[in-house]
Amino acid sequence: MDGPTILIVEDDPDIAELLAVSFRKEGWRSLLAENGEKALALIEAGDLIEKSDVNLCVLDLMLPGMDGLAVLRALRSRPKSAALPVIIASARGEEADVVVGLDLGADDYIAKPFSPKVLVARIRSLLRRVEGKTEKKSDSLEVSGIVLDPLRHEVIAKGRPIDLSATEFAFLELLMREPGRVFTRAQAIAKTKGDDYPVTDRSLDVHILSLRRKLGDEGAFIETVRGIGYRFRGTP
Repeated sequence: MDGPTILIVEDDPDIAELLAVSFRKEGWRSLLAENGEKALALIEAGDLIEKSDVNLCVLDLMLPGMDGLAVLRALRSRPKSAALPVIIASARGEEADVVVGLDLGADDYIAKPFSPKVLVARIRSLLRRVEGKTEKKSDSLEVSGIVLDPLRHEVIAKGRPIDLSATEFAFLELLMREPGRVFTRAQAIAKTKGDDYPVTDRSLDVHILSLRRKLGDEGAFIETVRGIGYRFRGTP
């Protein structure tokens, strides 16, 4: 198959097989892992991510042994998988669960039960965004002492490497590309994640708060425009 390869991390064999069948109909290849340890082993073995053998991960949270959030943390902490697109597919669908998953670096979140067709559409949308971002935004940025490299998924502030989740990175890149421009919360979400992305205004504020904290003194460059949204105050 010439299409993307999707890593399915799911302990329910019926759900895993249903997803695999749905993906095959799209011309996509699937890799199956019934627990987090196996998922991480698949990624580590043979430099899979570096060779682009895995294009996206669908991750359940309620797994035996290592739970999904621990798997997500591990994925984001490793160079091979730091930028791997991840969609959480979980029965834990409360707003707090969504916020935690996105804050840890998931790119999307879909609550069970869901339609496989909806998940396929989410995957297509996410892969398009990732591909477009790579093609159109490959150049690095330097604004007010903060250096952001989209291809390496690296941020350095005054010589300090900053460890950001994928969502935090996307919001920072958006703001840094147009210093001084005010983005409404809705615009920030739509431009980085798409119109149908399940981020609420509240969860966006959580991401921005975390982003400021991680940037330290440089976090002050991200300004809140009361009643509207956010902007990055700085100069290249």
